[in-house]
This record gives sequence, C-alpha cells and structure tokens, in this order.
Amino acid sequence: MKISKIRTLCLSRAHEPARQWRTSTVRVPKADAAIVVVETDEGVTGIGEACAYGNPPRIREEVQRLAPTLIGRDPREPDVVPRPVGMNAPVDTAIAGLDAAVWDIRGQVAGRRVADLLAAPGQAALERVRLYASGGVDYDWENRPESVVAEALDYVRQGFTAFKMRIGTEWSWAGVTAERFIELATEVTRAVAGRMELMLDGNQRLTQAQALQIGRALDELGWTWFEEPIPQQDIPGYAHLNQALGLPVTGGEQYTRVEQFEPYLEQRAYGIVQADGGWCGLTEGMRIARRAHEFGVPHCPHNWHNGLMTVANAHLVAALPAPRVLELCMVQGPLQWGLLKSAPTIANGHLELAPRPGLGAELGDDLEDRFPYIEGSWAEPAR
Repeated sequence: MKISKIRTLCLSRAHEPARQWRTSTVRVPKADAAIVVVETDEGVTGIGEACAYGNPPRIREEVQRLAPTLIGRDPREPDVVPRPVGMNAPVDTAIAGLDAAVWDIRGQVAGRRVADLLAAPGQAALERVRLYASGGVDYDWENRPESVVAEALDYVRQGFTAFKMRIGTEWSWAGVTAERFIELATEVTRAVAGRMELMLDGNQRLTQAQALQIGRALDELGWTWFEEPIPQQDIPGYAHLNQALGLPVTGGEQYTRVEQFEPYLEQRAYGIVQADGGWCGLTEGMRIARRAHEFGVPHCPHNWHNGLMTVANAHLVAALPAPRVLELCMVQGPLQWGLLKSAPTIANGHLELAPRPGLGAELGDDLEDRFPYIEGSWAEPAR
C-alpha cells in the first residue's frame, strides 16, 4: 500500500450576528476548518482535521509542501509523517492533519479503531469519552455578564457534567477587578449547585497577583482547574501558582513537541497538560501524554473548532493511560458537525466512539460548495 494523493479542504461558515462571540479585544465573525485527505493506491482514504488556528490556506500550502515526502510511501510506516517543529502554527497543524489522516488509514487497514491502536499493549481503550462544555466566551461585562450563569444552567439541562468558562470581555472597558470576577464565579457555582464540574480559562490575561487571588477563591468554591491564567512563557510563575493552589493549573495547548512540556513537568508548573491533537498530531499527543503520566500529570486535550478534530481527540483520550475528559466547543455553529456525513452520538455528556475501524468518521458531501472558504482572519478587533 502506498500513499497516492494528498489534498486539503479549506472551509468556512459565517456566524450570524447573534452567534458571533468575542473575548478580550476580538470578535469572531466566522468558523473555519482545514481538512486533510490522504488517498492510497488501494482505495483506502484517511481524513484528519488540522486546527484552523494554523490558517486554512497556509495549512494547505504546508500540506502541499510536505506531500512529496509522503507520496509513494506506506502509510503504516511509523515515521511517514514528520514530527511537529514546535510553535510554527501552519507547519505544525498541517502535520497534525496529516498524522490524523494516516492513523485513520492504519485503523481501516487493521480493522481496528484508532483508539485501540494508540492504547498501550494490554490496555482496553474506552468506548465513550466524557465531554466538558467549553463556552463562556460571549458574556459581556458591560451588558448582562450574568448571562454566563444562564449558559451554565443550559449545559446542565443538556446533560453535561462539566463546564469551562472564560474571564469575559476586556476588563478595562468596564473597570472589572478580580473581586468582581470572583463574585460572578460564585454566582455560577451556586447556580449549578454541584451538578457540574467547573473550570476557568484565563486566556493568559491575568497578572500573577490576580491569578493567585482568583485561584484561591476557586479553590474555596471547589472548581476543577485553572487554565492558562498568566502568560505562557512564565514557567516560574506557573510553578508558583500550581504549587500554591489546591486545584491544578493547566496549559500547553499551543505546544506541539514533548520537549516543550519538559520544563513545565520538571518544575511542577502544570497540574494538567492540554496538548491538542489538532495542533500536534495524535502521535505526538500520545508521546506528550505518556511523558506527563510519568510525572503523575493527567492529559486533558484542548479541542476547539470542529467535529472531525473532536472525533480524533476523542480517540486520543480513549487511549490515554488515565483518561479524564475532552473539551467540546459550544460556539462553533453548523460547520462543526456539518462537515461530517453523520455526527457521533453524544448522550449524557459523553461522546460514543463509532465501532468502526479507523476514526469511524466520513466527510459530508459537497463540502466546498456548502462551506466555501471565506478569506480573512477568524478574528476582528472588537473595538
């Protein structure tokens, strides 16, 4: 079996005005996707979604650049897809899409799910993966910030057992302080009344002092984790927070090589790592997870954007040595599952892995006609 052709689909869908969301100083007017398709000379085709933060047209360029190094090779070769280079979004996400597509082929050829191939020998991969609703991105400190409370309650009604929110629009616009945020977090906690785990993503926007104050409050409120509270490169700052707080401080979604996680693990700077298969690929994602496991640190992948990436990351979580939970973007809109022929079953806050070989997913028909790519950035200045 040889790889015979590789192509990339660049897709978009504009958000209706009411569906546009914003966080900090940007507004998001559309949803994007980059899908890598790898064909073989024996008629087996694999698909993988590359994280769209790599920019779909740039991802396509990088896939085209890499394609000659893969075409003519057996997709079952362990090193057929190169490792990510680290912190180069178009290159790394292109590699991630290729890697997922190749794993899809391997599973189909072996007649096994990708999760079963990724799992350690003798380990049974999960049949379903618990999801957390990832939202809290469109509440506005100048206009009904309490809407995030209603959002949390809606996820309870949908059957989710965990919810991650952000810290809202730019705090300086409305004079928001750490104390005011803690009041809102307390309202969310009281509203869900123990029916969901709660997590906070700081989007690297807080100072060390703010993060420590908020983190201590979250500890008292019983929240599950505190994600990227301060700038990512501040490893000593993360180490201090992670060791000063009871709840784990998490991060690493943009990192794509295990070497980038080493100093965080060695300095106990992350209580949970969050490498994303759409950024780093499934191969490197498992390498990162296993290395973190050696330090007693769980892996809960970042997972934004669309359904094919969610399916791939679900296979990764199902194969982990200590699987916990997977992120599900709640604001992506119809493109999220519309790019698949059929969405996976999600019930009681869990995604059920299809009992089919490979990733168990198929692309929908006429995707480039239904979701033509919209030029321009996924983010626009909010003010």
